[in-house]
Amino acid sequence: MNFVIISLFPEMFKGVFDSSMLWKAQELKLCKFEYINLRDFGLGPRKQVDDTPYGGGDGMLLRVEPIFAAVESAKQRYPDAKVVLMTPKGQTWTQSLAKQYANSQKDYIIICPHYEGYDERILALVDHQISVGKFILTGGEIPAMTIVDSIVRLIPGVLGGEQSAEIESFSDGDNYEYPQYTRPEEFRGMKVPEILLSGNHGAIASWRAANAPTRPAED
Repeated sequence: MNFVIISLFPEMFKGVFDSSMLWKAQELKLCKFEYINLRDFGLGPRKQVDDTPYGGGDGMLLRVEPIFAAVESAKQRYPDAKVVLMTPKGQTWTQSLAKQYANSQKDYIIICPHYEGYDERILALVDHQISVGKFILTGGEIPAMTIVDSIVRLIPGVLGGEQSAEIESFSDGDNYEYPQYTRPEEFRGMKVPEILLSGNHGAIASWRAANAPTRPAED
């Protein structure tokens, strides 16, 4: 599975994508990351990529020409890749979508907008619009890291254990993962539940089902 990231700040991705499970996935040749600096397709001697919005308003919008050129460049290498736009207006990302993307075996070109937004005409290129929540970030880079991480870790062979991803929160819709413990059995008066030390797998399964949260923790 190949991911092409289009960003004004591609250097942001190396520390995340070259660490932990994402590094492992690359070492196992289960995925590959490529980066396109949008500035390379900027216009004129100053490599301009943005401009003021028609109709007035604060901020700057990414121009349509550099984004089209960057996507078309990526499509030369991956003609069947799906184009994903990170945008607050998109479909909210879920574990179910992460599974779909991981199982698709498709390549993805991910556009990371910046500044105030983008010229709406870039949507002619886009297959999927994705949001990571009802909040605004400076750019699309961190959301892109989030969805890529959630996809790659579900590629068979990345996590290792066959059931590693099956018991997690949201692995079956809106479920939450049951509480888990490891050594020591007691720490500062806090003890591991006795049932987990019993070796009775049926009773442990029942305890886990009964103690799995039904709603997120509140502050």
